[in-house]
Amino acid sequence: MDLFSQTNRCRIGKVVKSNSHCDYVVQVDDAQDVVNPPCPEDGGFGQFVSFDNDSRHWAVGLVYNSQLFNPLFLNNGPRLSSEPDPLFTPDLVQETRTLLGTVLVGSFAEGDQGRYGFHGIPRVVVPANTAVYKMTEAEIYQFHRSETGQSQFSYYSHLLRSGGLFAAQLAQQVLADLVASDLFSGDEQKALRVLGKELSWKNTLGAIR
Repeated sequence: MDLFSQTNRCRIGKVVKSNSHCDYVVQVDDAQDVVNPPCPEDGGFGQFVSFDNDSRHWAVGLVYNSQLFNPLFLNNGPRLSSEPDPLFTPDLVQETRTLLGTVLVGSFAEGDQGRYGFHGIPRVVVPANTAVYKMTEAEIYQFHRSETGQSQFSYYSHLLRSGGLFAAQLAQQVLADLVASDLFSGDEQKALRVLGKELSWKNTLGAIR
């Protein structure tokens, strides 16, 4: 089911490996891969991302960690006395890459009222090389709507268990971003604020202990 048009979407990178069924590593595109690589903010901590390819939508995830991969680090072999001249080394490629840890929190589905979010661990395995896109505010809003059009935040407990070392901070960041986005109003906005304050209080008590 093709739920997305690839036009004018911000591509962050592609899937290069997985650590578990809901923990995927994304290699960020650079100038060697695409004409317009993403900016650092596009794959920031707590960013919602969508895993899609030409055949289907696979999953929705959250960026929870980042890592710089540099194969030259601790390389004890001989080094050049100066920077290589590109005239004589035209095929030299910069191998330093940025990797993002992403936790899968659900997926999109299509219902009678349009696109909505399924919250939980996706059943299927996301294939390697699947493109990963930054989600827009409209997509984030749709993901937080159930099939009946009601607001939902059912991945909260899963996020606290599977969000890595910064799971509590990640959940707090997501709540703060949802409140600041003004995507929700009334009782929904109040519920998000209360949940955010409760989590902040628990994090404060945990730090004191």
